[in-house]
Amino acid sequence: ASMFYEVSTRTSSSFAAAMARLGGAVLSFSEATSSVQKGESLADSVQTMSCYADVVVLRHPQPGAVELAAKHCRRPVINAGDGVGEHPTQALLDIFTIREELGTVNGMTITMVGDLKHGRTVHSLACLLTQYRVSLRYVAPPSLRMPPTVRAFVASRGTKQVRPSQPSLEAMEMWVGQSEPSAASTMALLNLQEEFESIEEALPDTDVLYMTRIQKERFGSTQEYEACFGQFILTPHIMTRAKKKMVVMHPMPRVNEISVEVDSDPRAAYFRQAENGMYIRMALLATVLGRF
Repeated sequence: ASMFYEVSTRTSSSFAAAMARLGGAVLSFSEATSSVQKGESLADSVQTMSCYADVVVLRHPQPGAVELAAKHCRRPVINAGDGVGEHPTQALLDIFTIREELGTVNGMTITMVGDLKHGRTVHSLACLLTQYRVSLRYVAPPSLRMPPTVRAFVASRGTKQVRPSQPSLEAMEMWVGQSEPSAASTMALLNLQEEFESIEEALPDTDVLYMTRIQKERFGSTQEYEACFGQFILTPHIMTRAKKKMVVMHPMPRVNEISVEVDSDPRAAYFRQAENGMYIRMALLATVLGRF
């Protein structure tokens, strides 16, 4: 059962394509034409749909709603995004894309740009990346920084927090006097969270540039949105400063944060990333349904 209380293109379509390729069928649920309009609760809607399906794919605007719904459902529930909370399947396909594009995740510097406060994709990705040895960089307007809860979780998993534009003195000192970096010094340099004020500042050492849009629907007023909109835009000129093997990713949809001229750059992986979503969701559905 496909239950989307928020609009979706890639997630809903890739789950539908995934189920079709596995030989299954999709039962679609529309909030606009369902008994939600009569006041039916989320719990009742999910329980009802689970009577007709083997698995429920749910997206809801309220953070934590999917977890709550799962407690009222006798079928497996997959989180397809819960407001400004999490987007776990996106994080899975993002990790897969990094591995496909660069061969590994370990040792990479991943820079996340844009609306990191409301972006559920970057919340899940940052948390999942704690399973690897990486350096995380955040570029966002001051009001849209990565939430403290996410930064604290990442830090609790061994990834150190460094203040904006401040190098890690501890890590740098470990290199002094060494002709070759030790394993300890390499770990110190890789397990960092850093905040930067611009794409250009963070770009030279970046292996994965993860762009996100400023989410207009999350703002209380047009003025607040316009104050943040357009601050970080990736252009071909900026790309000249990037590594030749860097990868540009985006969970989509994009608005104006990546110039369309960047699409022809072989480092632009966001449409390949979108395709990978179907394969990852096929694997997830097959696993959940006991087909593996």
